[in-house]
Amino acid sequence: MAGRLHIAPIDLPHLLPGLAIDAPQLTSPNLAPRQMLSAIRLEAGRPRLGRLFWGLTPPWLKVLDHAPHCARAESLEERPMFREAFQARRCLVPASGIYAWKAQPRFKQPFLITRVDRGPLLLAGLWCRFHTTLAEHADSLALITVPTSTLLAPLTDRLPAVIAPDQARRWLDPQTPLAEVRALLKPAPGELLGAFPVSRRVNNPAHQDATCAHPVGPMLSQPE
Repeated sequence: MAGRLHIAPIDLPHLLPGLAIDAPQLTSPNLAPRQMLSAIRLEAGRPRLGRLFWGLTPPWLKVLDHAPHCARAESLEERPMFREAFQARRCLVPASGIYAWKAQPRFKQPFLITRVDRGPLLLAGLWCRFHTTLAEHADSLALITVPTSTLLAPLTDRLPAVIAPDQARRWLDPQTPLAEVRALLKPAPGELLGAFPVSRRVNNPAHQDATCAHPVGPMLSQPE
């Protein structure tokens, strides 16, 4: 599960050439669900960065606290809440890491899961639109999770699916055959991701300083 994200500034035009940017990327060392975040969608054939609410809020949802911030890849087409969005409204969330907590005898130790080379991640998501008036609307999203690798399983059993930059357009394009889209939803290669323990200061989502992601131990990574 992805309950918290680390989002550092990312050179998105370099990562995705041709990207249009409506508003500067939102960054945070400790981003919790039910906040605004930056996401990439395909509009008029061009990837575009915009701001969405993290927590899928379809028009019929009555309690905001029930807005799911994650959706399991295995059941996307079984649940009406996710089915249409998965077929036609997919997005990507640029991030630098995902927090997970490992149970210890007396406390839970937070870890930051990142690329081993500390490069950017493009996390798979789906989005929906809720018209608040005839002229105004609110867009929201949920991340799509898949099982974790053996290395990261002691930290969490699920993580957001990671989409490679060269597959970003295929993921975003609603014309991509669903069989090809499903094939992109798989655990990240074992050698791609690692994790290191960080300060327990991150436990409080109100803390928004760099020390939240300060390493307090070595990185766990797959042996070469």
